[in-house]
Amino acid sequence: MSFHDAYARTTPLDLAFPEADALRSAMERILEEAEVRGADAGDLGAFAMLMSVNSILRELGGKGASQEAILQHAALLFHAYHFARAEGRVHLVSTGAARRLVEESGWAAEGSDSGEGPPLLPAPAGYVQLPRHLFWVHGDPSGPAEAVDGFFWTWSAQRGGEGAGSLHLLLATGMRDGRPGLTVAPLPEVPLDEAAEWLSTRCRPEGDDFANTLPGGEMEGLLAFTTAGEVFKLVARLFAYMVRLPEAVVQGADADAGAAPAPSRFPFVRIVADGGEAPSA
Repeated sequence: MSFHDAYARTTPLDLAFPEADALRSAMERILEEAEVRGADAGDLGAFAMLMSVNSILRELGGKGASQEAILQHAALLFHAYHFARAEGRVHLVSTGAARRLVEESGWAAEGSDSGEGPPLLPAPAGYVQLPRHLFWVHGDPSGPAEAVDGFFWTWSAQRGGEGAGSLHLLLATGMRDGRPGLTVAPLPEVPLDEAAEWLSTRCRPEGDDFANTLPGGEMEGLLAFTTAGEVFKLVARLFAYMVRLPEAVVQGADADAGAAPAPSRFPFVRIVADGGEAPSA
């Protein structure tokens, strides 16, 4: 199986906002209302109560949806808003880097006297895209496993100005040819101060973290998330890796015309294994 990482593929934002002007307009509408009302748009609960947010959700097709679906749409819009405000970009993780993040953690203390403290964020908000069909998750225990496309992150400042603030994460799965839409799963908001603990925390009660859960998947080297902790662990390792090995962050190259899978319109960088790595087409 080829784990595509040559260029940034279509992202959830490309699907939700096919036109760049639509995302920009949504961000401006929400920002204007939040400033007028003095609302904290960095708080997901306060964000979801804004009239502009509810209006945009109806425009995106949330009218008549279940409460769970509405909450998922609101979480996606929350991350889209902060992505647009931060002029975010896609961080495409190469296959080699992904495997290094899963298998190693010794580099986490490289470039640091103590290795302590939370990993620094590359930006207040962004989207991390994982190699295509490498990571899998069982979102519905009774349904089939879905491939993880990636995750959004958004940082919120600590109320009162003390502490490192909080991190919001949204996992995106089920993006595949022939299927409209996708599945998103908000993870619990977590204090960024705790991120250093995630680097080496054991998350699964049995077996190795990230180990394959699909029949025969170990032959392809597939990986899986079975707990939210594993997602936090990968996030912490990725951000620490980018900060402590800056040479692993390289500029991405545009896809060729007519490339498949379809490329994203957003700018991106590649996160590669130390020493460089050829893209996997």
